[in-house]
Amino acid sequence: MPEEKEIWQILAEVKDPEVPVLSVIDLGIIRSITITGNHIDVVITPTYSGCPAMDVISMDIRLKLIEKGFRDISVRQQLSPAWTTDWMSEEGKQKLKAFGIAPPNPKQQFCTTEMFRQEAVACPRCNSYHTELISQFGSTACKAMYRCLDCKEAFDYFKCH
Repeated sequence: MPEEKEIWQILAEVKDPEVPVLSVIDLGIIRSITITGNHIDVVITPTYSGCPAMDVISMDIRLKLIEKGFRDISVRQQLSPAWTTDWMSEEGKQKLKAFGIAPPNPKQQFCTTEMFRQEAVACPRCNSYHTELISQFGSTACKAMYRCLDCKEAFDYFKCH
């Protein structure tokens, strides 16, 4: 009979297909794990509604559990409450920065479209706050594209969620 702690450890091996330095645990998208007999039910929340990576993540969760010998598995999506960058682990935020993506600010400054351009975002390469928004959308819809005016590098930033 599987133990919940064991399943959490296994899921830490499942990577985000869009940012492979992060696990699904780092992202904070695993909402719950329920074990009934030999059945494992995993509930995940997308980083935003309609995230195209969720099908791949669901499949990767299922495949990782099968690889570890589990067969009776369900993976379900739950949209409410909506995912927030607050659910990301601190370790995950540090992994993002090391990967060249600005982690979310510890406390979001603005969460409205008209004010978003004024949010101070630190460059993940040189730590300068002398940055500017290039595009509301970066490499994925849950990120914005910024440029550092000091080191001149462009970088993704996880948007306010």
